[in-house]
Amino acid sequence: MEFALSEEQQLIVKTTGEFVRRELYPYEAEVEETGGVRQELHAELRRKARDAGLSAANMPAELGGGGLDCLSWMLYEKELGRTSYALHACVARPSNILLACEGEQRDRYLLAAVRGERTECLAMTEPDTGSDLRGMKTTAALRGGDLLINGTKHFISHADHADFVILFAVTGEASSARGRRRLITALLIDKGTPGFEILPGYRNVSHRGYTNSILRFTDCRVPKSAVLGELHRGFELANTWLGVTRLQVAASCLGRAERALEHATQWAADRVQFGRPIGKFQGVAFKLADMRVELRAAELLTLEAAWKHDRGTATELDRSIAKLKATEMLAMVADEALQIHGGMGLMSELPLERIWRDARVERIWEGTSEIQRHIISRALLRPPGGLSLADFVN
Repeated sequence: MEFALSEEQQLIVKTTGEFVRRELYPYEAEVEETGGVRQELHAELRRKARDAGLSAANMPAELGGGGLDCLSWMLYEKELGRTSYALHACVARPSNILLACEGEQRDRYLLAAVRGERTECLAMTEPDTGSDLRGMKTTAALRGGDLLINGTKHFISHADHADFVILFAVTGEASSARGRRRLITALLIDKGTPGFEILPGYRNVSHRGYTNSILRFTDCRVPKSAVLGELHRGFELANTWLGVTRLQVAASCLGRAERALEHATQWAADRVQFGRPIGKFQGVAFKLADMRVELRAAELLTLEAAWKHDRGTATELDRSIAKLKATEMLAMVADEALQIHGGMGLMSELPLERIWRDARVERIWEGTSEIQRHIISRALLRPPGGLSLADFVN
């Protein structure tokens, strides 16, 4: 493995970091105070990101995207992760699952998303279904040549800005070694389709402004051409295309942890108590040392998993280790950075209280820490071969 970044990767880090500081940092306070990103600001930031060549960086170059390999993509995600999700979500990164589009779906959804003309949201979670995805109750029943959808999804991120939803719904049942199990299918559904409502979600202590919504489907009829991938094979599709999202979460955590550590280090050097900088006291200095070690360890695990992904050797185990380490590292670094600042760390004049709050959800979404530990421990206790999302939920 080559640990040094290439010139291109260094340029990606520099360009993305400068964009975040210049275009996104100035709006952090506004988003925190208002709880959202104004539609006109959202459109402006998306345009600026396109002009800067940062949009769709994760999509293949032949489709008009940036063509970044996974390692370079995660370096880019790390820089975007320095600011709030609400703001860096304005830099479009279409979901990789759209690469499964076929036929007329490619222009209507995939290419439109790459061009920045349309945005998507992903809908899996339901009020009674979190980690147990096989337990979802939203159904898409076959009715002639159509599918009739009924059910509710919640915690659906940025659905208010999306033009269409990638929905996962139950389309049947089948026998398995563990008894009957539900068959899941992915569907592409446009906003405005009769029977499809987007309702306000919940107020969230983490990532204010990165809104979540409730999606309600009541006899929502879509043609079979809305199926993404194959009927009944939604989990296989998710396992193929969505595993890398855990690395996105990990990389984003690296960016925020690095920012928190920078603030803590500067404060420890400048803040004078008892006649000397507080960084001279072992109680503070050792905190900084531990923060740096944890951050570096999480960074190496994340980048190694991305490097292996590029070579086709990454497993669910690799992604789970990176996600677990990075999210729990961020919680520790954010808390210690706040502690080093004392009372000032809790004030909104600094980004630390936001980073501290935002860190909490990272151990929950895209697979809780408990789910990651489950995957890791099962991989240890099973013969070599790795695990997949489908393996866990079967």
